[in-house]
Amino acid sequence: MKFETIHHVAIIVGDYQRARHFYVDLLGFEVLRENYRAERDDYKLDLKLGSSELEIFGIKDAPPRPNYPEARGLRHLAFKVSDIEAVIAELAEKGIACEPLRIDDFTGEKMTFFFGPDGLPLELHE
Repeated sequence: MKFETIHHVAIIVGDYQRARHFYVDLLGFEVLRENYRAERDDYKLDLKLGSSELEIFGIKDAPPRPNYPEARGLRHLAFKVSDIEAVIAELAEKGIACEPLRIDDFTGEKMTFFFGPDGLPLELHE
């Protein structure tokens, strides 16, 4: 058995329109597919993320994240960027604050965090 790459990462959001605006309009992800599923009364949005996909599920009344950030399950989602300072500046122009830039203790690479609309930690890693 050999795993080749990550196909997609799925995120459940409480406010679909707010999350769609954040990931598509502010972060610039390309929409691959967008579907309303009447039988579940939810939305499923597939976004292009390099050779992978980011899957957004808009589920009404989904429970909030139990605590920050050490809940079981997905701890954070990290995005590789080539110029972290430029991305931080662009996010700031869009009203998205990042934590102070720091150096990863193990790789020596630059990194920082910002947060999605439901409080999910999102990392930038150069």
